[in-house]
Amino acid sequence: MTLNELKPGQIGKVIKLNGTGKIRCRIVDMGIIPGTTILIKRFAPFGDPIQINLRGYELSIRKNEAKNIEIIKIK
Repeated sequence: MTLNELKPGQIGKVIKLNGTGKIRCRIVDMGIIPGTTILIKRFAPFGDPIQINLRGYELSIRKNEAKNIEIIKIK
């Protein structure tokens, strides 16, 4: 399952990062690494970007970036 498949209010834990180059570096620079717990806050009106909460801060991420983040659903 990937991050973009979760619904608002659901929580997932990052298990693997896919992608290469700039996209992968951008994801890691945002603090999204394996083991990180992420809460989906909401989707923008047209579905992109996604607002998430991790490590105590809010972050917006594009769907194409979220598709590169494999997670397991916790709640």
